[in-house]
Amino acid sequence: MKWPERWPERWPGSGTGLWLASPWRRAIVAALAGALPMLAFPAPSWWWFAYVALVPWILLARSAPTGRRAAYDGWLGGLGFMLAVHHWLLPSLNVFTVVIAALLGALWAPWGWLVRRFLGGVPSAGRVGAALLVLPSGWLMVELVRSWQGFGGPWGLLGSSQWQVEPALRLASVGGVWLLSFLVVAVNVAVAVLVAVRESRMPAVAGLVATAAATSATWVWSPRPDVTGQVRIAVVQPGVIGGANSAEARFSREETLTRTLAGQDPDLVVWGESSVGFDLANRPDLANRLAALSRLTGADIMVNVDAHRSDHPGIYKSSVLVGPQGPTGDRYDKMRLVPFGEYIPARSLLGWATSVGKAAGEDRRKGTEQVVMNTGHGLRVGPLICFETAFPDMSRHLAQDGAEVLLAQSSTSTFQHSWAPEQHASLAALRAAETGRPMVHATLTGVSAVYGPGGERIGSWLGTDASTAAVYDVPLARGVTPYVRFGDWPVHAALLILAALCATEGFRAFRPRRTAPEPLVPPARTAHESPARHGR
Repeated sequence: MKWPERWPERWPGSGTGLWLASPWRRAIVAALAGALPMLAFPAPSWWWFAYVALVPWILLARSAPTGRRAAYDGWLGGLGFMLAVHHWLLPSLNVFTVVIAALLGALWAPWGWLVRRFLGGVPSAGRVGAALLVLPSGWLMVELVRSWQGFGGPWGLLGSSQWQVEPALRLASVGGVWLLSFLVVAVNVAVAVLVAVRESRMPAVAGLVATAAATSATWVWSPRPDVTGQVRIAVVQPGVIGGANSAEARFSREETLTRTLAGQDPDLVVWGESSVGFDLANRPDLANRLAALSRLTGADIMVNVDAHRSDHPGIYKSSVLVGPQGPTGDRYDKMRLVPFGEYIPARSLLGWATSVGKAAGEDRRKGTEQVVMNTGHGLRVGPLICFETAFPDMSRHLAQDGAEVLLAQSSTSTFQHSWAPEQHASLAALRAAETGRPMVHATLTGVSAVYGPGGERIGSWLGTDASTAAVYDVPLARGVTPYVRFGDWPVHAALLILAALCATEGFRAFRPRRTAPEPLVPPARTAHESPARHGR
């Protein structure tokens, strides 16, 4: 990157002094400002901080001397944000984490430019009003693009920081996590204007009032889940088990914990991701032990097999339902795999990542479709595996297909001492609220959690130090939430807003300019027409 030799010591209307005139200092400040929203996510869980966390970043970008410098501020802030929300990947991918963060951070460069375009200098009331729509829409486009599986998926969406706020969960049932992100960014924009632009405070206040009014109206009028009964679901969490024969030892530990559920009348028992390290078709002894556990507890057992398949080449991660007679035939193969963790994109080019971190030595294979399973107690469940709980569309489709309970099987043993386990468990609250269906998040090593159909927590979390089996009374609900019915409408609205902006800017750039008529100038007189010659 080539920086200018020196920026002006002070930029008009910015209040920025000599210290930020150095581009490298400004770059560091931008990255730190972009990292601030991380504090709104678990483990700190300062959910309230999300509503002001973007303000320093916005103030920095609006003070940029040029649009190009504002784009740099957006990019470097995006780098800081992505590195902060994915910091737990550093032990696995090492320096490659920084490279990925830098590449994805570039998605915020246009957003930084938009900040300066609408809030730079002393913006008019019209520009502030437009900023309250355009800047949240631009942020949503960044979140949409980076949510693609190949880019790492929708981990750390800004709206997901509100997973424990009841009014926010009600909003999620209307517009999903996308609506939460839109509103959080809009509030940050309004606060930034209140802080920095005294002349434009009225539209900022109007924006805050409109946001509060919309939230209150949603609270009053949005439909609530209609609870129809409950089921008892048991979660088995064995904890960290290492050693050369860890797969066998883990199975034995899970078997021991499951036996403690005898007499507690669970309707379903759920094991975590990779809880079975062998294909059950090749290990009938393990299948028979699982069937015996099903007979003992009186419930089907949902296990997760991470192994080479006997009927298909390659390794699959699969949710498998086992009943009193053995595997029932219901199986779901994971569809969205973790880049580098479960496969290496373009392995012929990026295979060297295995030498600098804990990238996948062999690519997992993808499933082709989602599955809703019927348990022996007549319960319809929709399984998701690990990283898939971050994708709101997957849980929405399961709800549309008739799932009564969403099941997540996960394992965060690699990131046991980071913020990742709690962040992952918190996502289930949003998926439950979005769909109006309870969600069970079962892990090998914690954090395991259960949420009701409104996103409310059921019972206590099982922390990363727990090795136990727990039974939860999970309420069932019926009905369809607006988000399930109408889908990602906030994203579509954001696209329309940005399309209108592009059309307006294009019209201004290419509209024909009126030319003023040439002034009537009397013709110049020649020498023989001078007044003296005519006796004047």
